[in-house]
Amino acid sequence: MCLFISWVERDGAVLFLTAYDIFQTRRGEELRNFNPRSEDWIGHGAIKWYYNIKEPVIEKECDNFSSPDNFPKEISQAIKNGEFRGLGIAIELLNKPAMVEYEKIMQLACSEYAKIEQPARVEYEKIKQQACAEYAKIEQPAWDEYAKIRQQAKAEYEKIEQNIFWDLFSVIENRPKDWR
Repeated sequence: MCLFISWVERDGAVLFLTAYDIFQTRRGEELRNFNPRSEDWIGHGAIKWYYNIKEPVIEKECDNFSSPDNFPKEISQAIKNGEFRGLGIAIELLNKPAMVEYEKIMQLACSEYAKIEQPARVEYEKIKQQACAEYAKIEQPAWDEYAKIRQQAKAEYEKIEQNIFWDLFSVIENRPKDWR
């Protein structure tokens, strides 16, 4: 998996994907359908796929947001413009007061998430246990029937195998010279 943010360089151009590219274009829709894992929408492979690049390119990435100078100017400007909304976050881009506000909101969001997720998990486990119990009731008789049929078929196979072998072996000409 590539870092947030990744880009490729080709013929002096810096190519990367923004939220507009991913969510507002036909090619972005195709990319999302082709690869539904959101963490793969902005990596090198996605960029090359989006721009239909076959030849080798220079692949670059950076997760050091301490300075805009760590990125090509096109990407620094896109970051400043908020063009990566929905594609990733870089906490380092927030100052201390904003970071405190972010943490406060995220704690509330996490709490709300837990209120929804935990009962859903309990319900899932209940359904899963019921399904497993039903499966166990069905599985053993099915396995027993399979084993019975398999054993009958194997016995028939071995009977044929034994008979054909010994029938062929009983003809002296079918034996190797040492066994004649």
